[in-house]
Amino acid sequence: MNERSVPDQEPDQERPSRSARKREAESLQRLGERLLCLKPQQLKRFDLPPLLLEAILETQRLRSRAAHARARQYIGRLMRDIDPAPIERTLAEHAPDLKGRNAKMPR
Repeated sequence: MNERSVPDQEPDQERPSRSARKREAESLQRLGERLLCLKPQQLKRFDLPPLLLEAILETQRLRSRAAHARARQYIGRLMRDIDPAPIERTLAEHAPDLKGRNAKMPR
């Protein structure tokens, strides 16, 4: 027969598809991009791991477009190791208060 067996998984447990894993990674990267728009003082409201906070602050200082793109991908990679729910909840709770760097001035 043509069945592949994975030793660490139960037969009824299936791994998520490649597309599902990619969608999840992209959503975490977009969440990281939302954090990039916040000011350093606003980032203190979030309980971010030190490595992630350092990466966000460093990315905010970058000016090169290519370096910024690589840094966003790195932030997305770091986001995979943490639970995004508290960050999303804090963003939702403080959305009006968290006008970021790119917020337009009222006319």
